[in-house]
Amino acid sequence: MNAIALPLTVADIVAEYEAKDRALAAEIKALHDAFTRLDLATTVQGTYVERVAQKPYLHIDTLRKNLLKSGWRAVYERLQIDSIASAKDRKLFDQALANPPPLSVETAKATFGDYLIRPRFHILRGLAEAFCALDPAYKSHSRVRIGVKGLPKRVVLNNWGGFSSTYGRDRFQDMANALAAFRRQPRVEWCEMLDIDEQHKLGSDAVMNGRTIKRYKSAGQEEEYHAPDRGLTIRKFGNGNAHVYFDHDALHAVNRALAEFYGEVLPDAEPEGVKPSASTAVSKDLQFYWSPPNVIERALAFAGVPDLRGWRHNRPAPMKVLEPSCGDGRILNVLRAYGHVGYGIEYHPGRAAEAKAKGHSVLCANFLDCEPMPFETVVMNPPFYGRHYVQHVRHALRFVQPGGVLVAILPATARYDHGELTGEWEDLPVASFADAGTNVPTTMLKIRKPA
Repeated sequence: MNAIALPLTVADIVAEYEAKDRALAAEIKALHDAFTRLDLATTVQGTYVERVAQKPYLHIDTLRKNLLKSGWRAVYERLQIDSIASAKDRKLFDQALANPPPLSVETAKATFGDYLIRPRFHILRGLAEAFCALDPAYKSHSRVRIGVKGLPKRVVLNNWGGFSSTYGRDRFQDMANALAAFRRQPRVEWCEMLDIDEQHKLGSDAVMNGRTIKRYKSAGQEEEYHAPDRGLTIRKFGNGNAHVYFDHDALHAVNRALAEFYGEVLPDAEPEGVKPSASTAVSKDLQFYWSPPNVIERALAFAGVPDLRGWRHNRPAPMKVLEPSCGDGRILNVLRAYGHVGYGIEYHPGRAAEAKAKGHSVLCANFLDCEPMPFETVVMNPPFYGRHYVQHVRHALRFVQPGGVLVAILPATARYDHGELTGEWEDLPVASFADAGTNVPTTMLKIRKPA
């Protein structure tokens, strides 16, 4: 009776990789010895006539790198990361594979562990990334909460494809695969993409609704592939653009996914009878979401606050920067590390005490009651509650000296729905505040005060 083949674990894959890595030198020697024996087998008394075969030159470091890449790819496929990770993460993995780190159970766990611990989060994040890149409407948690009436029933893709560019097709695949992951459908097959082109050649809209498609196997054989009903219709135009339309079920799936991902964390959108989502770990205090390190670095760069640690010659003078509603001093921490002078104002006594304990200059007071003082730069993450951020930004602008800059981190609805503030905008990546307890889309606003 045949033994049951148990599925390989990551530890099994790593063990195979390590064993083959140890044996590489011996394998190279065995190959060279085989060529020597072949030479001897084709001569009499070692009398040389002509070369029978070219002995390859093999560098062990090149072989080890190939083996390492194969090991990482095997772990990636064994854990089925492709079905969980976002398109952005998959591309980052492919880039990292050019020069991968050492492979061990620990490094594999550090690289892929979060996908296995929080698969739902990564699937939803992938969908949010794909759709937010297509239309600003998907960045509005307000429209998501209203329901499908607030979402566009189609998206426009530029440069659908041709000899020069496949940009639109690639974005379509990212979007369709993200939707498929949420709906637990298989990823889009290449034969489906070819079928879309075939339908377009016939001058009709390409409908992805469960068609049976012929696809080629090895040795030129064909087989029938029944594609799942994706609920998508693609209409291609002569200018190279394509419009993608969603049917009722697909549109509701997008709405459900985004509503679950964004969660019921910000009470500044119209409820419309939507129940709170339990999918997001929400901060207890809806007014306070601390700023993650990547967000702080982007905000300081947007404000033009340089990192003085890298300056050796002509180092500029440290800047005087205000952080209103500074919380426990996350932005102040980075300002100090950059070599600048930061000042904070915080209403919450406990958080103000935490910031002071870190050595920061912090005034415990209601920022809206404070009299303005001149600062070169104001960098702020104001309360998101309702539209209170408008008051905070307008009051903070009074603290900016002529020629100075204010940068505020705000919910994306401030840019795409409310329209009460104007300036230069820069959207933050999807889930930038996930570690702080909210997945709501965020943006940054920069206002430069006239000199």
